[in-house]
Parts: sequence; structure tokens; C-alpha cells
Amino acid sequence: MDTLTRMQAFVDVVEQQGFSAAARKVGRSKALMSKYVRELEDELGSLLLNRTTRQFSLTEAGEVFHKSAVEILQKVSDLQDTVREAGAGHKGRLKVSAPRSLTDLEIGLPIVEFAAAYPEITLDIDLDDAMVDMVEDGFDVAIRVSRLTDSSLIAKKLSDFRLVLCATPDFIKEFGEPKSPHDLGDVACIVDTNNVRRANWCFLDENGEEYSVPVRGVIEVNSPEVARRAALAGLGITTAPEFSVEKELRSGELVSLMEDRMPSGGGIFAVYPHRRHVPGKVRVFVDFLAEWFKQQRRGQ
Repeated sequence: MDTLTRMQAFVDVVEQQGFSAAARKVGRSKALMSKYVRELEDELGSLLLNRTTRQFSLTEAGEVFHKSAVEILQKVSDLQDTVREAGAGHKGRLKVSAPRSLTDLEIGLPIVEFAAAYPEITLDIDLDDAMVDMVEDGFDVAIRVSRLTDSSLIAKKLSDFRLVLCATPDFIKEFGEPKSPHDLGDVACIVDTNNVRRANWCFLDENGEEYSVPVRGVIEVNSPEVARRAALAGLGITTAPEFSVEKELRSGELVSLMEDRMPSGGGIFAVYPHRRHVPGKVRVFVDFLAEWFKQQRRGQ
């Protein structure tokens, strides 16, 4: 008989205040419970219980052992639950919401790699640049590119993120470079309506405080990719996720404007609803994405 079984018998006897009560609780005989405790004492070489015909009490060694035994048994139970849940979590359907603009670029790669690594998890991916209600729409995980404000969700930051104000050099040459966010009110702008502020763009003042500026949208579209293409076509100034225009900024096709006035602190997050026990399939997916982005940062 293993030590953990004997340890559990000892804890049951102590907590039930007797061998008979402990035996009834676990569905074993009084003699067997007594045997387990006696074998534990023999193994330890120390008396744990003072036994009489009418009562029993813990010895000094028994008091010390009981406290530690309860902690050990709880840790073993927690570990078993974790392993069972993780094993069960590596299969089934995982419903994921992700922005189309992001999955068309870098985040599409780890999702594909995850699918290859965990073939028993069926990925049900809904691509939409608009924000979804995770609970109402039944999503297990959502990838969000923003500054999070919803405290009802658990969030794991995968990577930093910021918006870039940009336009083509030809557009700037023809219409002039805006020197202040307020100058944008007189300039053609391309608005990504997925932004919660839509045509009210957020900037920083001289003291670092945020404020919004209304802009005139010559094109309003719920796609950062279309907004990027419109900017490349010279139709106006737009705000775009830095990762989506990184290549164009390096090549000079687009120019970044008023960088010191653009708010920071955003990120790419994996979010999921608060639960007492997070499903294993959710945990392994989020951990996979976090490790992928970490490796990407190391490679830069």
C-alpha cells in the first residue's frame, strides 16, 4: 500500500475524530483504517495517535504530520485536476474570434501552426474586424488589437501595438503636412469604422493628455486593409495598425505623421471570459500564441 493512501487514511481518522467515523465516511472497514495508520506510523518510526478504548488524541509528531499531510494531499489533488483538465482540453471545438486584418498578416501563422500541433482540437475561427460580445456570441477566445477596458474578461498580452497616422509623400506634397491634430479637420481622411471613435481620432496634447479630434472622412470603411489601400492610392490620411503598414513605411510609400501625438499603451491580446476553471483547450491555445509571439520578438 502506498504512502499517500496511508496518509489519506490518517487525515480521515483525525478529521472524523475516530476510526469508526472515518471508516463509514470512506466506505472501508475500521480494521483497515487502523491498519493503514499503524503502517504509516511504522514507516515513519513515530507514534502519531494516542489510542485508548474511549478516545484518541494526536501526539506532538502527529500534529506536525497532520498539518503537512493535509497540504500535500491538497497539492496532489490539484495536480490531478490540472492534468485531467489539460488532457481533456486537447480535443473538442474551440471557437475563436479574430480580426481579419490581423489574421491576414502575422497572427494567421501561429493559428495554422497550432492547428497542426493539436489535430484533435477543431478550430472554429470567425474573422471580423468589429468587436464581438464573447459571452453572448459563444466564443471561447478572442484576439483583440486595442487598449482593453473590459474588466469582465481575462486578458493575456501577446504583443505591443500602436496606431500610425500616415499618408503618401505625394499627398503630403500636394496638400501639406499637418502640424497639429486640429489641422486634420481640413484634410481628406480615410476612416476605419471599426475604431470605436470612428471619425473622432484620439491624440495626445502637449501634456500627454488624450483628446479627440473630428475628421472629415472621404472614405469610411470597416476594414483597415481597405483603408491602407486607399491611403496608398493617395486619397487621404489614415490611421492604421503599425504592423499593417510596416513594409510601406520602410519603403517610403507611406510616411508616418505626428508620431509624438499618437497614444501608446495598446496591445494584441488573447481574451477569454472569467471562469473558475479555464478549459484546457483555451489555456493551451493562449499559451501557444504567447510563446509564438515571444519567439518572434526574440528573432527581431
